[in-house]
Amino acid sequence: MELHHDAFFVTGGVPLRGEVGVHAAKNSALYLMLGALLTRDEVVLEEVPQLSDILALCDLLRHFGARVTWRGRDLHLDAAKLVTCEAPYALVSPLRASFVAMGALLGRCGEAHMSMPGGCAFGPRPVDRHIKAFRQLGVAFEETKGDFHARRLQPLRGRVLFDAPTVGGTQNVILASAVGSERVIIENAALEPEIADLAAMLNGMGARIAGAGTPTITIDGVSALSGTRYRPLPDRIEAGTLMLAAAATRGRVTLTGARAEHLRAVIAKLEETGVRVCEEGPERLSVDATGSLKPTDITALEYPGLPTDLQAPFGAFLATIPGRSVVTDRVYPDRFTHVGELARTGAQLELDGRTLVIHGGVLRGATMHAADIRAGGALVIAALAAHGDSTITGVQYIRRGYERLAERLNLLGARVRLGAAPALAAGLCGD
Repeated sequence: MELHHDAFFVTGGVPLRGEVGVHAAKNSALYLMLGALLTRDEVVLEEVPQLSDILALCDLLRHFGARVTWRGRDLHLDAAKLVTCEAPYALVSPLRASFVAMGALLGRCGEAHMSMPGGCAFGPRPVDRHIKAFRQLGVAFEETKGDFHARRLQPLRGRVLFDAPTVGGTQNVILASAVGSERVIIENAALEPEIADLAAMLNGMGARIAGAGTPTITIDGVSALSGTRYRPLPDRIEAGTLMLAAAATRGRVTLTGARAEHLRAVIAKLEETGVRVCEEGPERLSVDATGSLKPTDITALEYPGLPTDLQAPFGAFLATIPGRSVVTDRVYPDRFTHVGELARTGAQLELDGRTLVIHGGVLRGATMHAADIRAGGALVIAALAAHGDSTITGVQYIRRGYERLAERLNLLGARVRLGAAPALAAGLCGD
């Protein structure tokens, strides 16, 4: 088990080779867990990664009164008897996804008391779009010093129009509307695969949700949901990070459990650089970066564009390619907390407002600190590609999104050791 203050010690310059499996998606499992609050029957989620974000949400569900047990890697959730609809700051502050519990509690209890969840090092992710959407459906809101009290005055019905697609907002409305509502229509809904995954599980429990994965979602509320056994979809962010690690080290790696249809933008940009990506089966991808590579420009966008969660890891890969690349993030334009740390490897980086210009080349080992999950993924990629030894602190944040990362990279030939950090580093961020 990793210590809270630990570090990765990486000897870089080794091409990754071999085969590795992709875990179930953390960013889907979190919301499927909240979906379990909508039924009094047991919900079993299969092969759930035991990440610290998952464990934090387990604590929140237990606070509500749900029984949460692990049997191997299967997570058993029994919300037959909830004892409170209040989520205190101490439990929601580490985890941004916790605000989506509001929808589940509105659906199950008709009200919810939520504290504002913690922010992120790469800039705020406001919940105003969530609140506006609920108000459009007739939910009453009161706010006192960052604490929200929401009450369902009548069965939810009507139309929600998001000014911009929001994954959490879309999931919040789905959870609030699946049970006990009339017809609810979401316009400009988020398109991410995790939305469709949540709808698929809830429909398997008896919900009536149509259009998930498209801009318009229609929800016809039902009186009750039953239990289910469900496996979350594969983690496209983990898959993309492993693909970029293989590319940065000029390796040749096969991923099992990765769905190419969820990675089209990543694959297209990798191929622009000269990396060869082959779909060898329904959930099997090979990445070959042993040929010559060239720089390219990337822009992080809402799905089906290149994910913002892979913007930093992709930038770390581009830093290994001689020439000029440009990185832009239109989802979270301030998401560049990794730039100063990445520069320690000798990477030539110019952050001009909200655009990162990279003049790639040979990286050298360095001491770096991860301030959030995906910045940590980027620093690991840089360390794997760099010549010499690197130390990465802040591993407690990396492990919120990547399970047993050192062990799994070592199976591909990497040289990564987990040990006590040489000095404690401060910071906290969510995903």
